[in-house]
Amino acid sequence: MNTSSPPTDHDSPTADAATRKTPTRRVVLGGALGLLLSAGGATAWALDRFVVEHVEISDVDAYEASAATSQSSSTASAAETSGSDASGVVSEKGFTSQDVTLAIEQVTTGSGDATLNYFTAKIDLRDATALKSAFAQNSFGENITENTSAIAQDKDAIFAINGDYYGFRDTGIVIRNGVAYRDAGAREGLAFYRDGTVEVYDETATDAATLVANGVWNTLSFGPSLIENGAVKDGIDSIEVDTNFGNHSIQGLQPRTAIGVLGTNQLVLVVVDGRSTGYSAGVTIPDLAQIMLDLGATSAYNIDGGGSSTMYFNGALVNNPLGKNQERGTSDILYLAR
Repeated sequence: MNTSSPPTDHDSPTADAATRKTPTRRVVLGGALGLLLSAGGATAWALDRFVVEHVEISDVDAYEASAATSQSSSTASAAETSGSDASGVVSEKGFTSQDVTLAIEQVTTGSGDATLNYFTAKIDLRDATALKSAFAQNSFGENITENTSAIAQDKDAIFAINGDYYGFRDTGIVIRNGVAYRDAGAREGLAFYRDGTVEVYDETATDAATLVANGVWNTLSFGPSLIENGAVKDGIDSIEVDTNFGNHSIQGLQPRTAIGVLGTNQLVLVVVDGRSTGYSAGVTIPDLAQIMLDLGATSAYNIDGGGSSTMYFNGALVNNPLGKNQERGTSDILYLAR
């Protein structure tokens, strides 16, 4: 559904093209670290930490099914029936089923080097658990990556965006589809509840078991939150995430992905393209917050961006990552099943 025509030599993406593997953050880091190692640097730890796959759970589907059966019957029922396979209606810019209504739009502003393109997906959920999560290669751990479109196709998703790239770090609370995977609170997180509410919370003031018991369905751990008291949140123009080896600053003009709350069971997901002169320059964190405010969000949260920022719909990319129609592998997605 990529309706833009950036000044590149690439053709419009197809479902086959969307599944092609492209260089990931892990591959780039591997090349840099390999050079250091060959030069005799004592950096084997960094290669192991940021490049080598560390699989903790090799079959997430089986793990979640087992976890569901161990929960109370009411909780298990909700997990088992969420995202039902009832037929839906697909249009050029959206999808409607018994669980969800999705509407996608492209917004273009500015001109020349200041041109900006971003994509919005407004979601009305009748069942909050219809918005699900999936991991790259159906595995949980560190440095496990796959393109957003490939993960989505594995789940027969009609729609998906990149997640928080949890696999690039070993901290944060990770709850997905009602199952706790990591309990290492470190920052401001985002929690999606089974009742359709979504809230920013302090990971260090709670734990994964408490959140699951309170009805949390999914969490994201990246940030920062973007809106406070109906305005752009103060100080977000200086916050950094993952300032470790090989990571880019989240400040400056960048491609972005964000989630905004419009109301109970009402969300707006935004993917901003960037780093492509003449097509889309990207936005700063405060600019992203203003976009979310203009869309009517009462709260909003920034997740992984850069080359990972991807929106997928009905078998193809919606956006144009980095103006090259090429995805960068990531560790997780949020998606809607058909």
